[in-house]
Amino acid sequence: MAQPSPGVSRRHFLHQVGVSGGAGALFATMGALGLAPSAATATPPYTPPRAGDLRVTGRTAGRVVVLGGGVAGLATAYELGKAGYQCTVVEARDVVGGRSLTIRRGSTETDLDGHVQRSGYHTGTYFNAGPARIAQWMVTMDYCRELGVPVEVFTNANASAMIYNESSAAPTATPVRYRTAKADMYGYVAELLAKATDQGALDGQLTADDKERLLSFLQSFGAIGGRSAGWAYTGTSRRGYASDPGAGNDTGTPLGPPPPLPEVLASNVGRYFSFELGYDQAMLMFQPVGGMDRIVEAFVRAVGPGVVRTGAEVVDLVDGPDAVTVTYRQGGRVRRLTADFCVATLPPHLMARVPHNLGDPVRSALASFPPAPAGKIGIEYRSRWWERDLRIYGGITETDLDLAHVWYPSHDFHAERGLIVGYYNTGSAARSYGLLTPAERHDRAITQGVKIHGERYRTEAATSFSVAWHRVRHIEGAWVSAPYGSPAYDLLLRPAGRVYFAGDWLSRTPAWQHGALLSARAVVGALHSRVLTG
Repeated sequence: MAQPSPGVSRRHFLHQVGVSGGAGALFATMGALGLAPSAATATPPYTPPRAGDLRVTGRTAGRVVVLGGGVAGLATAYELGKAGYQCTVVEARDVVGGRSLTIRRGSTETDLDGHVQRSGYHTGTYFNAGPARIAQWMVTMDYCRELGVPVEVFTNANASAMIYNESSAAPTATPVRYRTAKADMYGYVAELLAKATDQGALDGQLTADDKERLLSFLQSFGAIGGRSAGWAYTGTSRRGYASDPGAGNDTGTPLGPPPPLPEVLASNVGRYFSFELGYDQAMLMFQPVGGMDRIVEAFVRAVGPGVVRTGAEVVDLVDGPDAVTVTYRQGGRVRRLTADFCVATLPPHLMARVPHNLGDPVRSALASFPPAPAGKIGIEYRSRWWERDLRIYGGITETDLDLAHVWYPSHDFHAERGLIVGYYNTGSAARSYGLLTPAERHDRAITQGVKIHGERYRTEAATSFSVAWHRVRHIEGAWVSAPYGSPAYDLLLRPAGRVYFAGDWLSRTPAWQHGALLSARAVVGALHSRVLTG
């Protein structure tokens, strides 16, 4: 009987590894077989416009009105300003930045349901209610460098953080350290795969050399015994210690043997491990020193005074053969702006509501991006008990509670106070929290968090601030689901007369500032090229 070709059989084998052990086991196995892809990606090339471009062609930089003062809108004005375009950014909210929102002492928000919050955070405490982390490959890092915004490491993965699955099939639902859960899952997966390999189950997929390489890898990957020990996983110091090693002959007290394999599988902890391997989530990740709004502030300084108009809600847009007219309401007065071009960076579902003459296909296309709900709460604590008592310095605890994720701060270690993101949820959980008052959200988040951290999670709490993004005025969504590949999506990549569209929603990295910045760059390049060649 003919054997399948090596390429096909290996793909089938690796698929099986991925199904049983997750992305971590899959990628590591590929490495052991010499099949792991090499890293060779780069930020898309971009040449910013320059004033000299216009002088060479004998053309003059015109006026551009930008709808929306989020990251995409600010970047558009900043980049066009390099060539001398006169830009005006019209922002409906009283603060710029859009979803790049940092809450500090005195920050105020009134949502669509009339809930008013005023932050009572201690001076120096801040809460990144929107974006909070930046992957090192993202163009956002380039803008931090260019605009002089210092960055620091954001701890996206921490072996000392927790996993808590209340609905697991394990005998009891108890928090387990991330390192312990990973050691047990990887250990048992390695044991099973090593036994299957050694017993000939994979002879049709792997050569003899492949099998030996894989077995060697699995021993180190899962910390399992060798052939003489039956490839058994019995647990090692990777699981952690009940008491850490000390001085002299104090070898510490290891946690002991792992639970039986069925119990580890029933705990369902393995579903979290692939998260840290996601291209946009892998360490190292970064954050601006002092809060994400430092990037927004730097953009505002760079575009110059008088460019951004806040509290200005767009009520009409008319595209003409020679100009665009935007009508907006600010401070009870109706005002108009006439410009050569317009760049609309409003969330598409909101832009679809703005009266305009761009045609029904454009309106329909804008309405085809459904917004997604998401919520966050920042709970300030009087002491950093998670550092002192649990030795957790940054990172994320994963749960199957409606909290979803619990974040520990990645800055100001050993300070007196600190802020925990008590939940970062999406979908139905976010909608449920969004229906509550801020006080009710606080109480529910605390009650759920006590299950993981005990009563100190309640008694040490000082104050909180929560955001339900789908209930935030002039935003109404955390991000949108883009209809990639559809005529609607492609339509908005092109200008409608003199009106261009930009935002993370017109990129392949939605919900990230990186996507907003790349989209802004693309529009700036297209608009500038049109001026140069028109």
